[in-house]
Amino acid sequence: MRFVLIGFVAAIVIGGGNAKADFTFGQATNLGPVVNSEQWEYSHCVSADGLELYYMFAGSYDPNDPGFDWDISVSIRPTVEDDWGPPTNLGPVVNSLNDDMGPSISSDGLELYFQSNRPDGAGLDDIWVSRRATRDDPWGEPENLGPPVNTETWDYNPRISADGLELYFAYGLDPQLAVTKRDTKDSPWGEPMNLGPVVNSWSCQDGLWISSDDLVLIFSDFWGCDPRPGGLGETDIWLSRRACKDYEWTTPVNIGAPVNTEFADDAPMISADGSMLYFNSDRPGGSGNMDVWQAPIIPIVDLNGDGIVDSADMSIVVYNWGTDEPLCDIGPMPWGDGIVDVQDLIVLAEHLFEEIPIDESIE
Repeated sequence: MRFVLIGFVAAIVIGGGNAKADFTFGQATNLGPVVNSEQWEYSHCVSADGLELYYMFAGSYDPNDPGFDWDISVSIRPTVEDDWGPPTNLGPVVNSLNDDMGPSISSDGLELYFQSNRPDGAGLDDIWVSRRATRDDPWGEPENLGPPVNTETWDYNPRISADGLELYFAYGLDPQLAVTKRDTKDSPWGEPMNLGPVVNSWSCQDGLWISSDDLVLIFSDFWGCDPRPGGLGETDIWLSRRACKDYEWTTPVNIGAPVNTEFADDAPMISADGSMLYFNSDRPGGSGNMDVWQAPIIPIVDLNGDGIVDSADMSIVVYNWGTDEPLCDIGPMPWGDGIVDVQDLIVLAEHLFEEIPIDESIE
C-alpha cells in the first residue's frame, strides 16, 4: 500500500480550559496592483527572509501561444518594510509550455519545488524541483521527483519544510494530504504517508502549508468539491495544530472571519516568522479574479483579559515559568512552543501597555 496512515502518538489538547493563549488574524489587505492583475494570481510562497514572493499566474511564457496556461513568477522587495516589486517570469528553464504551478521555495532559497503536467512525468501532474547554487545564480533544469512520490495520478502543491527534510503535498483526484520524508538533503524521498483521518476527514482538501516550527498545518477546501461543513464561503481556510513534531494533528478548525468570507478564500501560507498569513481570494476590493492577500497573525497577549497588557500579565508568565501552561505560551510564534520561558516574555514586552480589544481567537 503506497500511503500508510501516520500512527497516533498521543492525544493532545492545545489551550484547554477557559483561559488560554491563542492567536487571531487581523484585517486582510490586498497586495496591490503591482503583484495582482485582472488575471489570476494564485498559489504562492514567500521566502524565509521575506524578500521573494513566488506565485503562479494565468499566462503563457510563449508569446506565440494563444492558449492559456500557468507560469511561475517572482516579485522581490529590498526589505520587509518595502512594497513588492513588479513580477518577473522565471523563464523557459522553470516554466514550460504546460502548466507550472504551486511553487514552494526552501528556507535556504536554493530549491524550488512545484507541480507541472509537462511531458516525461509519471502521471497527470507531478512534483518537480529546480535548484541553484546560490541565491544569485539562475534556476537549473527541473528534475522530476519520481517514485515513490509521483504516481500515475495527481501529485501536486508541494510544500517543503523549514529543515528541508519533509515535503507535504496533495494527491489524488479527490485530494488527500500527505508527507514524504528524507534523512538528509542528499537522501532520496521516502514512501509518502497520508496525514491521517483527522486531517483528511472530508472528501477532499488542498492548498496546504506547514509552519516553520512544524506545529501548525493550514490548508483549504479543494475547488470542485463540496466545501467542508462549517465553512463560510465557496472555499475556506482551515487550521490544525500539534504540541510537538511527533504528536498527531488536532481536528481542523475554520479560521473564520476576517480571513474567510462568503467568497473563495484558499491557498494559505504562513511566513517563516509566523507573523503573516498570505492567501488567495476573489473577494471584492482586488484587481480581478483571484488575488494574493495578506493578514497579520496576532498573539493573544492580554493574559488576564482586563483589556491592557501590563505587569499583571508579566506576573502570570513568571508564575508559570518553565511549565507548558498554554495561557502564556505565546512565543516565539503566536501559537507558542510548548514551554513558558524568555521567548514569551519577549513577546509580551513588545506589547506592554497596549489596550487590547476582546476578540475571537483560533483555539
